[in-house]
This record gives sequence, structure tokens and C-alpha cells, in this order.
Amino acid sequence: MTTSSLELSRSEIAAAIEEFRRKPVGQHSATLQHIINIMRGEPIEGKYVLLCTKPHREWVLAQMNGRAKPITVFDDVVFHDLHTAELAIFRLRWKRHFGELPPELLDDEKTLLPPPAPEAR
Repeated sequence: MTTSSLELSRSEIAAAIEEFRRKPVGQHSATLQHIINIMRGEPIEGKYVLLCTKPHREWVLAQMNGRAKPITVFDDVVFHDLHTAELAIFRLRWKRHFGELPPELLDDEKTLLPPPAPEAR
């Protein structure tokens, strides 16, 4: 679903990504907030989310399947750090909306895509 385009310079994109790395939650610059709004505003079906499995300690990757439908949980994509989990979601949503990942988001390819055969629960 590459439906959005960013009319930002390479340096503006790099700065927004670096800002997100430093502070994934909270108040953001106008540029980063614009990017986040695009990614968070996608339809529910297919949207990647984090599911907290142990309060403040553990999150797993999940994917919404539409209203009144159960979510798909990727039990083997587990995060023990919310910052890392938020960055993984950012990467997945970036790829879904804007296509190719910029070099600043290619440093940890294992969190780019969910595993090929998820175990739904």
C-alpha cells in the first residue's frame, strides 16, 4: 500500500528520522508530526500495532484485520524495550506508505517485516 508521497528533501527526511530515533513518543517537529499523521491515519485493516503482553516490560508485533475481526499476533517478534518496538512499527509503516526505506532506517533489517508464517493467537 504505497499511497502516500512525501514532498520533503532528503535532509528533512533524515532529520525527521533522527528525531524519531531520539524521541519516538511525545511532542514532535511539524515535519515529523506530518509523517506520523500520515502513517497513523491508515485504514485499520493491515495496520501494524504493538500489543503489550507484560505491562511496561514486553510487547509483540500484531496486525489489525479490520473492525470486529481478531488481530494477528506475531508471537516470535517480541520487544523488551518500548523504544525499539516503536522504531520497528515506524519502519513497517514507512515501508507500507512510502515504499523503499531510506538508508537511515536500514540498520536493523530483522524488524522490517513480520515473520513469513505467523502464529496467530
